[in-house]
Amino acid sequence: MLKKQTVNEDKIQKSKVQAEQSKPQSKDRKMSRGEILKKVFGHLGKYRIFVVFSVLLAAVSVALTLYIPKLIGYAVDEIIGKGAVNFAGIFRILFQIGICTGITALAQWLMNVCNNKMTYQVVQDVRNEAFRKIQILPLKYIDNHPSGEIVSRVIADVDQFADGLLMGFTQLFTGAATIIGTLGFMLSVDVNITFVVVLITPISFFVANFIARKTFAMFRLQSEIRGEQTGLIDEMIGNQKVVQAFGQEEKVTERFDKINEKLGSAYLRATFFSSVTNPATRFINSLVYTGVGIAGAFAVVNGTLTVGQLTSFLSYANQYTKPFNEISGVVTEFQNAVVCAGRIFELIEEIPQPEDAKDAAVLTHVRGHVLAEHVDFSYMPQQNLITDFNLKVMPGQKIAVVGPTGCGKTTLINLLMRFYDVDGGCISVDGKDVREVTRESLRCAYGMVLQETWLKTGTIRENILLGRSDASEEEMIEAAKASYIHNVILRLPNGYDTWVTEDGDGLSQGQKQLLCIARVMLCRPPMLILDEATSSIDTRTEVKIQAAFTKLMEGRTTFIVAHRLSTIREADVILVMKDGKVIEQGNHESLMAADGFYRHLYESQFLRGKDEDK
Repeated sequence: MLKKQTVNEDKIQKSKVQAEQSKPQSKDRKMSRGEILKKVFGHLGKYRIFVVFSVLLAAVSVALTLYIPKLIGYAVDEIIGKGAVNFAGIFRILFQIGICTGITALAQWLMNVCNNKMTYQVVQDVRNEAFRKIQILPLKYIDNHPSGEIVSRVIADVDQFADGLLMGFTQLFTGAATIIGTLGFMLSVDVNITFVVVLITPISFFVANFIARKTFAMFRLQSEIRGEQTGLIDEMIGNQKVVQAFGQEEKVTERFDKINEKLGSAYLRATFFSSVTNPATRFINSLVYTGVGIAGAFAVVNGTLTVGQLTSFLSYANQYTKPFNEISGVVTEFQNAVVCAGRIFELIEEIPQPEDAKDAAVLTHVRGHVLAEHVDFSYMPQQNLITDFNLKVMPGQKIAVVGPTGCGKTTLINLLMRFYDVDGGCISVDGKDVREVTRESLRCAYGMVLQETWLKTGTIRENILLGRSDASEEEMIEAAKASYIHNVILRLPNGYDTWVTEDGDGLSQGQKQLLCIARVMLCRPPMLILDEATSSIDTRTEVKIQAAFTKLMEGRTTFIVAHRLSTIREADVILVMKDGKVIEQGNHESLMAADGFYRHLYESQFLRGKDEDK
């Protein structure tokens, strides 16, 4: 006996260690700009062929664009004086300019195709990664982050990232090629004047870099506030009836105005700094152009430069400074894109729920023997919720869980389904620790009807077949009849093919709940979880549903969470929970005879019901 007890203690201690090791830790650290760019380039690596083609096409486009001013210079030099114009030479040069222009246009079009393809492939990959990550994130992350804020990251932030990435690449390749190309052409014309241009250039880099560092933090703040605003909008739209019922429209509007004001302030600060970039770089570029003009004029007077060459040089000076203007013009978009990319990468980098062990077993032929041994759990480390919880459920038993709000009833359901892992102790099904079996097989062993109904956007048929897509038409209709929703469906415009959204589209809360019940009745799982499953159904229909449930529960282990104690009188075992512990256990008669907390709860409901009838 002592040996057996020691083995159990070792098993429980081991499970506590496993729970601590497997508990995911959320990453709160913000990514630096360097880390974000590294991840962006990592995603671009898959499409390097488009990068190579884009660079080559940019080089061709820029080379021909820069060759045109040289041709223009040749054409100017063909105009020797009045009556001394070489028209044949000019026409030949114009023909060359036309060919160069046509090839340049084609190269730019193909380059834009490559940039678009590359950008939106990366964006598609990022969105897919983000959505897949949401599917495997621990429920704790979803519970702790507003749904609107998560939606903002996947939709709005990725859109901003796409715009900045596309604009950045379009300007990056052509701008870099233009700067290098113009320097080469200017060196071929005059080294001294080129030195004047290069001497003033670093000032543009200094100004652009200074502003970029300033705007990065401001755009990060702007993006975070925008996510907060999206979360509030999503929350208010989803609960507009409650807001209006309690007359909170004015307070909600005030709250929105405060967030909107913060967003406006952050936007103005970011835009102010970024808007300084363009005029600052244009001023510096004007200095470059002026320096070239003055130095070139002296060179023409001294006879070391022709008028045509000066014309070409001035054009090159303008071409050389143009990329700096364009890059400064997109610095706002690029900084915003980097910040938005950081927010979506932070979501992608979140630690997912622990994967099933490689040797995880698959639950099959489940009998429904559930055992909880010394279970501890809390949502927050410093706030204990369930402590030293023990439960033994035999196959086919109906277990009712009752108690005051916050006692841990729904938390127990979360642990049974392994939406959360226990902090200590263990829960087993048919003798197997739930952490040692696959989540999919564990959850397939349960059929769950919650108080909060959920329908997916699609047809009534798709919603009922959600848990068992291979069911026949007859089985689906039988399940709908058993849940008393069949006649309601037939009255809909397209019957079972009627399209509904998550809001139900004209279905009452009770009818939506009946659809959820039909979904479970079709699956016929070996174990059931009914969490206030009939809370939104009228009394007459509830009686019929309870009869259907009674038939469905035959031979199936069933956990029933109920506030109306009259609905669980026939349960084999009633667990009375308070402060995360089972304080009473037994059937209805024995608990009433014990004259304890359960009887107090039951009689308070019964007397309240009589008072309401009066």
